[in-house]
Amino acid sequence: MRLSDNGRELLAAWESVKLQVYNDQAGYPTIGVGHKLNPEELESGMIFINKNAVTYKNGLTYQQALDLLAQDVIYRESAVNRYVRVPLNQNQFDALVSFAFNVGIRGLSTSTLLKKLNAGQYDQVPVQLMKWIYEHHNGVPVVSQGLVNRRSKEVTLWNTPVE
Repeated sequence: MRLSDNGRELLAAWESVKLQVYNDQAGYPTIGVGHKLNPEELESGMIFINKNAVTYKNGLTYQQALDLLAQDVIYRESAVNRYVRVPLNQNQFDALVSFAFNVGIRGLSTSTLLKKLNAGQYDQVPVQLMKWIYEHHNGVPVVSQGLVNRRSKEVTLWNTPVE
């Protein structure tokens, strides 16, 4: 499966589109729609978008940010397709790609959420999503209202029937 246009729009809205480099909540240099800059990108000042080297020092265009998102989403789509062993509808898939985009592929692959889903316990996915609402400040888990809001939206998407 692939992330739907609706899923991509929701993900861009939840992550927000930032055309200049900023530090995310964990302090990582980030640009576009949640694209964490890797050491090579930081050193070179370049990002490859659609196989083209793009200088990001003066920011990205909106279209470049969306193209970078489409490129970044491929890894999360692949992970959901690889690790989920039960059928999903499009909204369920989109919700899980959003989740994997936020918590990482390792977070998805080792989660109780995935174990319960693969055991056919679809009704447990919303409960499990809502457990991923914490940020860590000085090693102390603190509820993040932003993550509460995002997980609530993912739960709503998960529970929305596909017409």
